[in-house]
Amino acid sequence: MAPSLASSLDRLARRLEELDAALSDPVIAADNKRFRDLSREHAEVSSVCDLAQRHTRRQQDLAGARQMLDEAGEDADMRAMAQEEIAQAEADLAQLESQLQTALLPKDPDDARNAFLEIRAGTGGDESALFAGDLARMYTRYAERMGWATEIMSASESDLGGYKEVVLRIEGPSVYGQLKFESGGHRVQRVPATETQGRIHTSACTVAVMPEPDETEAIKLNPAELRIDTFRASGAGGQHINKTDSAVRVVHLPTGIVAECQDGRSQHSNKAKALQVLQARIQEKERSERAAKEAALRKSLVGSGDRSDRIRTYNFPQGRLTDHRINLTLYKLLSVMEGELDDVVAALLSAQAADQLAELEAATGV
Repeated sequence: MAPSLASSLDRLARRLEELDAALSDPVIAADNKRFRDLSREHAEVSSVCDLAQRHTRRQQDLAGARQMLDEAGEDADMRAMAQEEIAQAEADLAQLESQLQTALLPKDPDDARNAFLEIRAGTGGDESALFAGDLARMYTRYAERMGWATEIMSASESDLGGYKEVVLRIEGPSVYGQLKFESGGHRVQRVPATETQGRIHTSACTVAVMPEPDETEAIKLNPAELRIDTFRASGAGGQHINKTDSAVRVVHLPTGIVAECQDGRSQHSNKAKALQVLQARIQEKERSERAAKEAALRKSLVGSGDRSDRIRTYNFPQGRLTDHRINLTLYKLLSVMEGELDDVVAALLSAQAADQLAELEAATGV
């Protein structure tokens, strides 16, 4: 194991002891935010320390196997057993070291947050809106598989089904960290339900994934810079929602960023939700601008997440999904559309880790 890796693990072991002591302190337990933050850090640190302990045990196993080989003499069976154990232990240690290196890479502090996931129909008219509905269903199904909760913050439905635009709030552990690479352009190739001659059409949607701002760190909105409009909600919701001006649209005048909500039955609830989405969109604009500046200095393997990036193609006639950023091709499109995104998410996170490791090695000259 590299000295730098061993040193990092020693620091984490000491940090775990500090966190154990802090979480048993009644003063900290009474501070909900601090207790929640420290609990999250404890889970992350203990996970890495568990890996380190497994590495230590396998090192001991390797030492024992080598000693067995030295003592085997002319006993062929014992020598074969020892050599097999040595080979397995060395393979396990290499894998554990790789996992430890990945686990110790710098983390985006937003990764642990809940997220807003916005889908907008693009080129392709009604078919694009239908595809937006399919994507919303795909992400909702994936959230269910992960044990996350989903809530529609706002939705503009199209005449033939699907959405012109929909914003979902997804709540659960590490939602943003798992979904952040979904941002970008999603292209679909298939025969639309409206096509009478069986021709394949290409249409597109854009997806934006935004971390939910922490209440204590959220951008403070100046009421003087907001224009708040109320209007009568459209679509499903019963008589009440159609008879009162319960829907709310909020415009941030300095940036022109807009958020609206009409899904709740009260104007107060819809205003609160719209302001939440507005804060996330403003912060995401600032984040995107920073990412664009960084991308000018270095090209990230998984792209900037800009909506203009075409990140993925869903080819229904061939049952094929292709993620263009990492040259990933899967022939299990129908399963993916049912929410089985595990392979896609894992490949993207692995590519990010490999990218970070390469940068780290280049910077340190390893």
